[in-house]
Amino acid sequence: MAFDKVTEEESRYHHLEEMSVEEMLRSMNEEDKTVPAAVEKAIPQIEKLVAAIADRMLAGGRLFYIGAGTSGRLGVLDASEIPPTYGMPSDLIIGIIAGGETAIRKPVENAEDDELQGWLDLEQYEVSDKDLVIGVAASGTTPYVIGALAACRKQGIATGCIVCNPGSPVAAQADYPVEVVVGPEFVTGSTRMKSGTAQKLVLNMISTAVMIRIGRVEDNKMVNMQLTNSKIMDRGTKMVMEATGLTDYEEARELLVRSGSVKKAVDSVTR
Repeated sequence: MAFDKVTEEESRYHHLEEMSVEEMLRSMNEEDKTVPAAVEKAIPQIEKLVAAIADRMLAGGRLFYIGAGTSGRLGVLDASEIPPTYGMPSDLIIGIIAGGETAIRKPVENAEDDELQGWLDLEQYEVSDKDLVIGVAASGTTPYVIGALAACRKQGIATGCIVCNPGSPVAAQADYPVEVVVGPEFVTGSTRMKSGTAQKLVLNMISTAVMIRIGRVEDNKMVNMQLTNSKIMDRGTKMVMEATGLTDYEEARELLVRSGSVKKAVDSVTR
């Protein structure tokens, strides 16, 4: 299938090694400024994907991210932040990377080229038609991701994707494709740069919007965050004070510790 692989087009900048450090940094910053505009164009696609995910979660389903390299790591990162931020179980949003846990820190040779392994990795989690699987692949050509999404569709499992090339093979296997076309990279083909930034922005938008839609945020507060460190305890205590009218910091903190979450602490006072 022919399509424009914009992510591999030559950089607009030349002789990078001859640039001053300031010139390099300003040039990279200028390129990075274009990313939010590219994401904005994809908001209608992102909206459809968020709605589909929220519907499935409210019906007991899960969300999977699957990718390789930088794209895979970004999916794993987003999934790992959901339990502490929103107090959700770790098996609600699951990140899978080609090559397994080792690949999070070190490249695993040829892992992304195995078109069958993606589905095998999903099967380990007993993925079903209640779930939704998002392929994350800047190029849109990663065999590991293409194979996983194609197998999902055969099994009646809804699919989405986040890619940075238009009309890609990965998008062809997605029921809810998100295409964020950021153009050539500062260093030719280095998709951990603008493409990676775009994917991170979209992942943030998806998981945050879904958590809000399923009721894990009240007003603008993370009322279900896990109380895992002193910074979060302090933030949570102040949230309890604001919501309940309690003026004694220690009293509010003790209530928070006893209740286990801001939401439960506030509910115990306001009901």
